[in-house]
Amino acid sequence: MPDPQVGRVYLVGAGPGDPGLMTLKGKALLEHADVVIYDALVSPEVLQMIHPQAELIYAGKRAGMHSLSQEEIIQLLLTKVQTHAVVVRLKGGDPFIFGRGGEELLALQGQGISVEVIPGVTAGVAAPAYCGVPLTHRGLSSSVAFVTGHEVIGDYQSQVDWASLAHSVETLVIYMGIQQLPVIVEALLHAGKDRDTPILLVRWGTTPRQERLTGTLETIVATVKAVNFAAPAIIVIGAVVGLAPPP
Repeated sequence: MPDPQVGRVYLVGAGPGDPGLMTLKGKALLEHADVVIYDALVSPEVLQMIHPQAELIYAGKRAGMHSLSQEEIIQLLLTKVQTHAVVVRLKGGDPFIFGRGGEELLALQGQGISVEVIPGVTAGVAAPAYCGVPLTHRGLSSSVAFVTGHEVIGDYQSQVDWASLAHSVETLVIYMGIQQLPVIVEALLHAGKDRDTPILLVRWGTTPRQERLTGTLETIVATVKAVNFAAPAIIVIGAVVGLAPPP
């Protein structure tokens, strides 16, 4: 058990990129933070909100490249909270939506550390919205599922039941799915999903670099390959994609 803590850890969602989507509470914490441990997808504009005297520690994760392991990040939080009043764990999007915030919360609480969670705007909602796509719409979609397209998260092997999702949910929002897109599309088609189902890919959503790509389940894999559309991107599948205005 660590020594009695000096401060508190704040798990803060930085939003999807546009600094205007950072919550007021999150911004206030960055302005008063002693230490900020931040991830790869936190935008430079959000990082500029951090108090200039704060200690900044990069803990970014990319596919196949981790600056710190999850265990090292947790240990770092445990160490910093012993000597600093405001320790911020700054995560892209929302800490609890495929951000491993739940793991950090449980690990810290298990050591008696005081933790507060500050939600953030998640990319799965914001990126489609910036393209004019509502995830729900009367007559088209009354259900949404947020799904990881990444096959392995840490030691956890994904068990996404694509066959069930193909017919039980009207709008699918997939995170980290670009590399696995051919596998995902094949699974949905094999389950009987209509080949003409619209699909939207949004890269760097809500930022000046935002790019979007549309198609159908039948065409999207070839289109992605043709234009070399790469991660990070959000995938939206469903009739609501057809509501998007022209780019």
